Amino acid sequence: MRIAIASDHAGLEMKNFIGDVLKEKKIEVLDLGTNDTASVDYPHFADKVAKAVLDNNADLGVLVCGTGIGISIRANRHKGIRAALLYSDETAEMVKKHNNANIIVFGGRTMTKVDVAKRIDIFLNTEFEGGRHQKRIDLLDM
Repeated sequence: MRIAIASDHAGLEMKNFIGDVLKEKKIEVLDLGTNDTASVDYPHFADKVAKAVLDNNADLGVLVCGTGIGISIRANRHKGIRAALLYSDETAEMVKKHNNANIIVFGGRTMTKVDVAKRIDIFLNTEFEGGRHQKRIDLLDM
């Protein structure tokens, strides 16, 4: 599995932590930036990860900004992207089971590393249920 990750400056520390967590799981990480704390615009990084997922250069994407909200809004502007902010353990499970999210999102300033690592595990270890949920996913890109 290959996962593309990116963040703005507010999510840099969490993005780097997530990269380490994924590498420990023997997952290939495609780091698309940012790589320093200089102020940057999160839409550019959401676009990079969305493109990597849509072009099949990554199986999944992970995005981080200060709250996770802005970067997920931008990612979801791309047809075929289902970016979900994993703000609880339950959402980490449900966005995979019911929405088959292809980008997961975290808040670098609003979440703890412990919670983020746990939610990554939950998401990666949950199966998409398909069925009626696939029908709903198909409606998203009409």
